Amino acid sequence: MDTSSPSALLRLFLPKVPFIVKIVLWHSLWLSPTSSKWDLRTELIVRIIRSLLDNPVPTPLAKQQRWSLKDPGIKGKMWISKVTLPRPDEDDIRRVLVEAIDSLGDGKGIYTVPALVPVEAEWTGYRANVQHDRPRLDLPESQHYERLMAEVSSPVTILYFHGGAHYLMDVASHRIPTSRLAHFTNGRSFSVRYRLAPQKPFPCALLDAFQAYLSLMFPPPGSFHEPVPAKHIVLAGDSAGGNIALALLQLILEINRLATWEHLRFHGRLLDLPIPVPAGLAGTSAWADITRCMPSVVSNARWDYLPPPMTNDKISTFPHDEIWPTDPPRGDLYCDLSMLCHPLVSPLAAKNWMGSCPMWLGYGEEMLADEGKSVAALAAQQGVTVIWEQFEAMPHCFSMIFDQLKAGRRCFKDWADFCGMVAGNAAVEGATEIKTKGTWFAAKTCQETDVDVRSLAVCSQEEVAQKMRSTAEARMQGNEGEGKIMPKL
Repeated sequence: MDTSSPSALLRLFLPKVPFIVKIVLWHSLWLSPTSSKWDLRTELIVRIIRSLLDNPVPTPLAKQQRWSLKDPGIKGKMWISKVTLPRPDEDDIRRVLVEAIDSLGDGKGIYTVPALVPVEAEWTGYRANVQHDRPRLDLPESQHYERLMAEVSSPVTILYFHGGAHYLMDVASHRIPTSRLAHFTNGRSFSVRYRLAPQKPFPCALLDAFQAYLSLMFPPPGSFHEPVPAKHIVLAGDSAGGNIALALLQLILEINRLATWEHLRFHGRLLDLPIPVPAGLAGTSAWADITRCMPSVVSNARWDYLPPPMTNDKISTFPHDEIWPTDPPRGDLYCDLSMLCHPLVSPLAAKNWMGSCPMWLGYGEEMLADEGKSVAALAAQQGVTVIWEQFEAMPHCFSMIFDQLKAGRRCFKDWADFCGMVAGNAAVEGATEIKTKGTWFAAKTCQETDVDVRSLAVCSQEEVAQKMRSTAEARMQGNEGEGKIMPKL
């Protein structure tokens, strides 16, 4: 549905008027179970999003994808410079990716080795002293980059991967949060248009992300940017983008652990290994478990708008269209079912984070919280500096949706502050010291309570592995649905 059309919006929301009236009434009378934690606006937004997602007649994937890829345009307080990273003539980065996948796997996983392709991306910066509706200047992309850099005063470079369950959304849909991150850090974002599933399954997006990371440090010919040292790069993302950021970090660590390559050929250069580790990783509501096996997927559902796992046959399969089912058939949008428990697909399965850069992981009291807790706890136990922040009663990606709330503003600011702390000049000069710290923020007030990051996990690593295997096996046996309930768009 074209929600840019007023008549389309009317058709979408008019049938929900009685539902909305009921929400308002129940909230006002304190009859809603969430009234004590949410204001009315938050309850309306979450309940309406949830009602759109909870649809017994799912919209075909291709239609959803087309809708989510619509470009809202560029205006206001952002600089955007569109670029295309050329594919390297050499095949080394693809070969080392395959070696890392196979090394981390159990030998039974099925995947198709993707081609190296040009990768589109957008440099994003903050444009000061203009109105919110100011149109984009009609300039060559190189001049947009020059204007962007003229307002950058920090070396922070945020390599950003957008969310969207691996099959939705685009760099265009995430220009507002990436420009805000650039603003708060006085730096810049580099947002990657990675290949989307189901047409381009794992490991296509990961290969694109790896190519983008190397291209920042070692610019291909014709690039606008100068080489960006790893000490100034932060891997960042929301939801599925957080998944890609975690997987990219795990990929870099695994390549360095393998130590089977002395050099990688990349655009005519020989890159010495080990690959430099980035300054930090910053994920909000990062999706670490594609199996969706952790307890919070059920226990935190009342605070979230994400769809629950599917068990009803009528809603457990996607409608057939031009992109689904795939040929050959595949049981999951992102990967073959045999790969669900692979650490580069579900970073929750990763056993070794030693050597990692500092991490910031921010979550609400959401369905994905337990997988984030497990990743944070294991990394901290292995000596990685981890900052964990969880906000009571907040849903998935709340910091990008509820900027009117104190919790939303605080989470986004802390997200950006971490990027500045690990990748800014002060960090490089040793003027800042980041220590492992966990914080629980109370609903509405954001009153802080310290938590032990190393003890966050609700399950042992053995229990996590068993839960993941059991869920994956159920999927392979046809006892679970193909994925999330699909939204009515």
